[in-house]
Amino acid sequence: MRYGFIIDNRKCIGCHACTVACKTENHVPLTVNRTWVKYVEKGTFPNTRRVFQVTRCNHCENPPCVTICPVTAMYQRKDGIVDFSSERCIGCKACMQACPYDSIYIDPDEGTAAKCHYCAHRTEIGLEPSCVVVCPEHAIIAGDLDACDGELAQLLAREPVRVRKPEQGTRPKLYYIDGDESAIVPTAARHEPMYMWAQRNENLHGGGAIYPPDSPLLQKNALAAYDVAHARPWGWQVPAYCWTKAIGSGALAIPAIAMLLGRLGMDRMRDIVLSTIALLFTALTTVLLVWDLEHKARFLRVVFTPQRRSWLARGAFILIGYSGLAGIFWIASVLGFSAIALGLLWPTVLAGFLAAVYTAFLFGQCEGRDLWQTPLLPIHLIVQALMCGAAVLALLPASFGGSELARDVAKIALGASLIAHLLIMAAEFLMPHSTDNAAYAARLITHGPFRNWFWIGAVLLGGILPLLLLWTPVPEGEPIAAILALAGLLAFEWCFVMAGQSVPNS
Repeated sequence: MRYGFIIDNRKCIGCHACTVACKTENHVPLTVNRTWVKYVEKGTFPNTRRVFQVTRCNHCENPPCVTICPVTAMYQRKDGIVDFSSERCIGCKACMQACPYDSIYIDPDEGTAAKCHYCAHRTEIGLEPSCVVVCPEHAIIAGDLDACDGELAQLLAREPVRVRKPEQGTRPKLYYIDGDESAIVPTAARHEPMYMWAQRNENLHGGGAIYPPDSPLLQKNALAAYDVAHARPWGWQVPAYCWTKAIGSGALAIPAIAMLLGRLGMDRMRDIVLSTIALLFTALTTVLLVWDLEHKARFLRVVFTPQRRSWLARGAFILIGYSGLAGIFWIASVLGFSAIALGLLWPTVLAGFLAAVYTAFLFGQCEGRDLWQTPLLPIHLIVQALMCGAAVLALLPASFGGSELARDVAKIALGASLIAHLLIMAAEFLMPHSTDNAAYAARLITHGPFRNWFWIGAVLLGGILPLLLLWTPVPEGEPIAAILALAGLLAFEWCFVMAGQSVPNS
């Protein structure tokens, strides 16, 4: 048994009865929707037409929201319905990033994720979903896709249908008959400040989706006359978390590499200071992760009842392991057990690299954010950790282990990592992208509202200027370059995280 939907756009009249029935049946609060109807008007007066699109959860065969959820709050039933549990949800909003269809929202009353669940409480007793029952035109058809004699299967066999974003590989089970490109593709229609009955809600957390007027997918004379706004799920805490994690995970790396190459020796004070920085910034990373949760008191469920396929859950254990190794290394350094500290150095550094790189796999599970799917991201995160480690080493005073030799090593490492960082940024944003979603997000960074943060903050002040300071004999050039590199990385993380989730998915 596999439940699914067909929306017959030949019959839909845009009456919003499905939206009202869904809200009433499931007690959906104001400002959020499980089902909504999008209007797009096409043509030039008087030769115009209006198309409708009923939008909701696609109940995918391969639901990315289920895979990424760290506590199994999103789950797939045996009948194919993708359901959720408010009691388990911690409000991490990862499922919202994983959904390529903007179908999941945070309930403003409960602070937990919610969406269309196929009216499972009705389906279980043999009733149809409320939206199906209330539709006056029988434009919404629900049923078992495996029932060959059912209306749903017969329509699929007889009529040409299409789904939204098939390239994502989620295999959605919401099919459209006579689906119009201007409604199905999120950026194909122009969005203006006013809709038919309301203003666009641009006061959402994070500002919501961005519709630049020069979108390459924009259709001429296609106007979104009515739509529903969606918030950017993750706030400033996530780019800040990426930044603090890069510092924490890379703090010990450069001295370890230099010792391996014979450029540095053991230094007890330096090891104590750097491991302290590693512990402090990793702890701050955890604080930022918890801060961004809607249900902060439920955070420990990630540890005690994890969903093991989720990289958010895996990342929690990686951070715990790295913190444990760094803590033991710190204790050995403080107590003067140099042999133990030397033996723990590389296991701690390798755990730090794993802590740096796991975010690439977490972002990879965010199927709704194609910019984050870049194959260069694991390498980039390692480079960022090395850059931060070099910057921290360059800022160490002599009394805390920042010897002249250590500064020379930091200068070389910072210059090399900055060059690698700039080259990877160029590859990520200036080269062709595999999907329109990724290209759209990159365009928001290089030519859209994030361009000043990117070009001035991340590239000029955080990349080119530090390199010039390292290559020219400027007094105190290395510490200034280190500070600028750290500030530029924070600007880059802001652009990368915020622009990635500013592309509209519905």
